[in-house]
Amino acid sequence: MDIKSRIESLRSLMKERSIDAFIIPSSDNHGSEYVSDYFRVRQWISGFTGSAGTVVITEKEAHLWVDGRYFLQGEQQIQGTEYILERMGEPDVKTYTQWICDNVKTGGTVSFNGKVFTVSQLHDLEEAFQEKGIKTKPEEDIFDIIWKDRPTMPNKKIFIHEDSYAGKTVEEKLTLVKEEMKNINVNNLLLASLDDIAWLLNLRGGDVECNPVFLSYFLISDDKYILYVDKEKLNEKIINLLSIKSISIKDYNDIVSDLKLIKGNITFDPSKTNVWLKESINKEVNTIEKRNITTDLKARKNSVELKNIENAHIKDGIAMVKFIKWVKENVNNEEITEISAAEKLKKLRAEGEDFIDISFDTIAGYGPHGAIIHYKASEESSLKLQPKGLFLVDSGAQYLDGTTDITRTIALGELTEEEKEDYTLVLKGHLNLSTAIFLEGTPGCSLDVLARRALWSKGLDFKHGTGHGVGYLLNVHEGPQGIRRELNPIALEEGMIVSNEPGVYKADKHGVRIENLIAVQEKEKNDFGKFMCFKDLTLCPYELDAINISLLNEDEKSWLNDYHKKVLEKLSPYLLEDEVLWLKNATKEI
Repeated sequence: MDIKSRIESLRSLMKERSIDAFIIPSSDNHGSEYVSDYFRVRQWISGFTGSAGTVVITEKEAHLWVDGRYFLQGEQQIQGTEYILERMGEPDVKTYTQWICDNVKTGGTVSFNGKVFTVSQLHDLEEAFQEKGIKTKPEEDIFDIIWKDRPTMPNKKIFIHEDSYAGKTVEEKLTLVKEEMKNINVNNLLLASLDDIAWLLNLRGGDVECNPVFLSYFLISDDKYILYVDKEKLNEKIINLLSIKSISIKDYNDIVSDLKLIKGNITFDPSKTNVWLKESINKEVNTIEKRNITTDLKARKNSVELKNIENAHIKDGIAMVKFIKWVKENVNNEEITEISAAEKLKKLRAEGEDFIDISFDTIAGYGPHGAIIHYKASEESSLKLQPKGLFLVDSGAQYLDGTTDITRTIALGELTEEEKEDYTLVLKGHLNLSTAIFLEGTPGCSLDVLARRALWSKGLDFKHGTGHGVGYLLNVHEGPQGIRRELNPIALEEGMIVSNEPGVYKADKHGVRIENLIAVQEKEKNDFGKFMCFKDLTLCPYELDAINISLLNEDEKSWLNDYHKKVLEKLSPYLLEDEVLWLKNATKEI
């Protein structure tokens, strides 16, 4: 079926069921950002492959909402279809709920798959539709009817993340959760987000590509712990281990019948819990909607995790140095494409001890493709690298001892003055954030301007967040913390890890992004309070050939030189002689 036929097949069902508009988000049953092939319904019906976006289809129109990361990609991928691209955040662009309000008749019906639509999303709809009397009608997964060759549900094996990596035992984590449940006076806790469950149980899986999680639910009910999962994913060792910890195992879909039986009250995260689950809870049970207890515990990495993560970044830095050296030395001698470069980088990372997988699909964009923020090369689009211009590579890995995420923009040869200035302005913002000192309790949104100030002074900006939280052998995007312009009141606390990744993107020209992972740590205490700072975890040289040194001040030069000394010191013991010589040149003082 082509895109037109897919849309028409949905419209036919909508007509049968008296549905005026159907909403298709990007998530799975667990509110996940990245999903397995089975859940890629929005991609199937629109052709848009980005990780975030929402489709709304009515009898006569089809619209796709994307954020600034995907403006260019979305425009390209829906060409030739009836879809209209809605650029979220742009002037005069309505949200999809506002658009539905304006385009669905009074008393009309709006539907969605209740298993992939979160409680928070439903609240937003109901509030927006109330005045006009538009009804919401959760449906079952009707795409099982119209998507004839739909992939099967993922069924990868689960493995144990040993305590030596995790830093805390499952018993210790469960005790912390139970204590907090007692503090807020709740009887039951429902976890539906996959990374929270994996973290809590010190287990990992492979149901979502690049994200070592497994499809499951977890229920704490008084003194009972129940994991709802496909038992085929568990080996005898895990089953016995869970039994010792008094954790029962039930089938994945048994969660619904059990939710009908709970008593007292229950708490769950409305942004991670689907409508299907909420509607299964007995109406006499009081529901408390709040962020998962585990989300905050997971975000603050313990001392063992932080030490392990530093080790993971040494391995990652080794791979990155080998990769950048290889690209620069061979771009003029052999055919290197965006795809073959990404494959080479994955191969180099796989040589590192305890490598599991990459942490997301590598973004390898040469020249104008670097301006597509979340670009993914295909056989049709993949460019051959040339010994000139900029090559943006955003990549990462999953190791048993941590998750990495790094972006380097590589000079492949001669650069224009514009390319150098753009690189240097991004670097200035990157350094300005990395060297920030801030009072305890400061949220990331209060620091965002530091990364943008140099760009704003030249009338430039970037349409994505400056920093996101990062998991620990978990999702590369993790909350609740972040650094972005939009208000997020979550304070940056000791042990949290965030990315530092400003950029600038010029369509049909080039893109620049520079990214390190940084850990929040205490700087000092004095009469004015506790002050915090960042520690750079990423170990990889910046691109000296792309810097306009005249735009850097003395403090920036000094920081850059000190960082490069650390990179050389940390990585040299693991490199071959010619690689050390190359790294010495790449980290020379400016």
